[in-house]
Amino acid sequence: MGKERNKVNPERKRQQFSREFKLEAVRLLELSGKPGTQLAMELGIRRNMLYKWQKELSAKGNEAFHGPGRKPADQQSEVERLKAELKRVTEERDILKKAAAYFAKELG
Repeated sequence: MGKERNKVNPERKRQQFSREFKLEAVRLLELSGKPGTQLAMELGIRRNMLYKWQKELSAKGNEAFHGPGRKPADQQSEVERLKAELKRVTEERDILKKAAAYFAKELG
């Protein structure tokens, strides 16, 4: 479907961290009093990732760090589902408009 990507360094694997690790890292950031840079070095992660996790946790609460990928259909909110359906139907309509204009031009 999508565009094929060539990796710059195909041997490099993306690091994945468990939900518990992220929660503990944010807890340490907020309670330890250590600078984020020092804490990130001790944990073996990038400083900006630590702050990103903190921001996500404060924004989403218990819903933060749900895991990789898209939510299952039964957990997807009705609004998200309807937005996706509207986008698909709008694209279909636009294609049909273009096809109708093309055939009208051919016949006329």
